Amino acid sequence: MSENDAACAAAAASVSDDETDTPGYVAPAKKTVEEIANLDQDDESLVKYKQALLGGAASGLANQPLKVTVIKMTFITEGRDDVELDLTGDLTKLPQIVIKEGCTYRLKFAYTVENQIVSGLRFHQRITRKGIAVDKQTIMLGSFGPKDEPHEFCNPPDEAPKGMLARGTYHAKCKFLDDDKTVFLEWEWSFKIQPDW
Repeated sequence: MSENDAACAAAAASVSDDETDTPGYVAPAKKTVEEIANLDQDDESLVKYKQALLGGAASGLANQPLKVTVIKMTFITEGRDDVELDLTGDLTKLPQIVIKEGCTYRLKFAYTVENQIVSGLRFHQRITRKGIAVDKQTIMLGSFGPKDEPHEFCNPPDEAPKGMLARGTYHAKCKFLDDDKTVFLEWEWSFKIQPDW
């Protein structure tokens, strides 16, 4: 099992229908990177672990505001090449994705966290068809410290609707937010369900 598969499997247990709350999840007390770095100074192994986890964030950037940048969303399924949507540019010009009815797919996200720790980062998506809500979900990604390389998260496998009535164009409104309800990115994309690719 690859790291992405393990992350996807772990995420399957954290899917919720409520945008603001995740059942059983209690947000941790708010602490800055500097406060965390200064805790347990007498425990050498914990100090080394925190240095490895936080990297250079504990020095110099602790007073800067939290910044989460969502870089891209990738549609992954068997039977076709992955489709990447760049979420750093003009979000009004995202291409429509064609999805084969009944296929199992995943959405993978790449994002960066800078300056502070983001607590309870989650992905919320609401899907409509012809203006009527047909699905919504919130997936808890977790809490992340700042690092230079992008974090990656793959959502649990999902199945596209199937059957003649399910065919057509769907519209998704998405956002990334945290425990403080800070919205880091909102975007919309569309997909079309059809019998084949």
